[in-house]
Amino acid sequence: MTRHLYLALGFLSLALGIIGAFLPLLPTTIFIIIAAYFFGRSSERLEARILNHPKLGPPVVAWRREGAISTRAKIAACTGMAAGYAIFHVTGNPAPLWRGLAAAGLIASAIFVVTRPKPSAAQAAEPER
Repeated sequence: MTRHLYLALGFLSLALGIIGAFLPLLPTTIFIIIAAYFFGRSSERLEARILNHPKLGPPVVAWRREGAISTRAKIAACTGMAAGYAIFHVTGNPAPLWRGLAAAGLIASAIFVVTRPKPSAAQAAEPER
């Protein structure tokens, strides 16, 4: 039963990650990392497909090995957060309290992302198997 739950959560996370590749305000990488986590507990084959994927695999492997995020991903994440906040601010016309709470949450998230290390050169050269 637990294996099936992990498998379902893996597919749900993967679907959200794929959607995030096309919607600029929905993150992709974090959902792929979460999908790999759940697949690692339910299907070694599906986990290996993510880890060995030429585009999706390197960020997941970097996160697992070093807690690292590439500079390109940091820029994309912070740009997405800023764009999301701008859209929220302009289209939602939120009350000052909600604007402040959203800004504080996004600033905290951006600080977390920016302070993660960059992947080492050795890690980037060898994929996880």
